[in-house]
Amino acid sequence: MSTEPVISLSGVRAELGSRPVLRGIDLTVRRGEVVALLGANGSGKSTAVRSVIGQVPVSAGEIELFGTPQRRFRDWARVGYVPQRTTAAGGVPATVTEVVSSGRLARTRFGVFRKADREAVRQALDLVGMAGRARDSVDALSGGQHQRVLIARALAAAPELLIMDEPMAGVDLASQEVLAETLRHQVSEGATVLLVLHELGPLEPLIDRAVVLRDGCVAHDGPPPKAVGQHALPGHDHVHPHAPAGAEPMRTGLLS
Repeated sequence: MSTEPVISLSGVRAELGSRPVLRGIDLTVRRGEVVALLGANGSGKSTAVRSVIGQVPVSAGEIELFGTPQRRFRDWARVGYVPQRTTAAGGVPATVTEVVSSGRLARTRFGVFRKADREAVRQALDLVGMAGRARDSVDALSGGQHQRVLIARALAAAPELLIMDEPMAGVDLASQEVLAETLRHQVSEGATVLLVLHELGPLEPLIDRAVVLRDGCVAHDGPPPKAVGQHALPGHDHVHPHAPAGAEPMRTGLLS
């Protein structure tokens, strides 16, 4: 695995309104890694990934993407983003193909779709098992199918970095398994992945590293909690070895 950082956060702070949400977090995701961002509700997970893609401004610290300061980064076609639990078309009447095609626009020349673009859309639909629904309205889809379409939209641009915010939330087991297989394929193709998760579920075998946030701070950065030993099992306390003196123990029961 390359040691080249794809995402780098250093001392990042962010507020929502006047409420501090990120309190100086450091996070590095290297090329080819699959990193899970874990934590209780309100710990800052979604704010962290939204700060990476520029949706949430930071009040302090630095963010880099592919070695470029985020404020100067322009090559967003290299980044695929799947937002947290939303409808695929945002309430606008559209077919599955139209929604997925919108994810390919950044790769087209002047918005004109060519054969390679149409093939990329078709492949993305195949990957998430939605090719058979390509002409259907997204309004006719289940929650799990909506999520598949959102992931296909992100994959259509063939991103090098895939950021997914709670991709398994509210998704039926069959769709979870499809999404896990889709992600496995992307990882085999060399993608770098940052996932916000409430629990690891069927994605656990793919996770290289887990970063646990608590109250806007990094409480653990290393193997997924279930793999770091007896003291990280539910009901036990675990303090990250690099946590500051006096830090509260991490209760991994918050993750389930």
